[in-house]
Amino acid sequence: MTLTDAVDLLEAMAGAKAMAYRKLFDGRAAAPTMTPDEMLSLCARIRDYHDQGMMGALALVATPEQTMVFARLLGALASAKRPIRVFTTPRQARNWIEDQPKERAAP
Repeated sequence: MTLTDAVDLLEAMAGAKAMAYRKLFDGRAAAPTMTPDEMLSLCARIRDYHDQGMMGALALVATPEQTMVFARLLGALASAKRPIRVFTTPRQARNWIEDQPKERAAP
């Protein structure tokens, strides 16, 4: 996953006005290719999106190794006022995300 990949994904979700909806992201096949500076840039962009409105629940599927590598990014994702959890299997993530509201209303 490159910085461009991540930014493209964020812009697509924002353009579709999907930020308030719940999301399940399975990143187990993703290999980190971002530099520390790119990771900081991505974190700042994510926080900018948080300031634009409500964020839907987020279930992330990741390996323990990925969780360690992406700790800073996970912190940025968790800074929004929304439910977020990291899982090791898609089934766990799917079960949890299905229990979350489908869309979060704006305050």
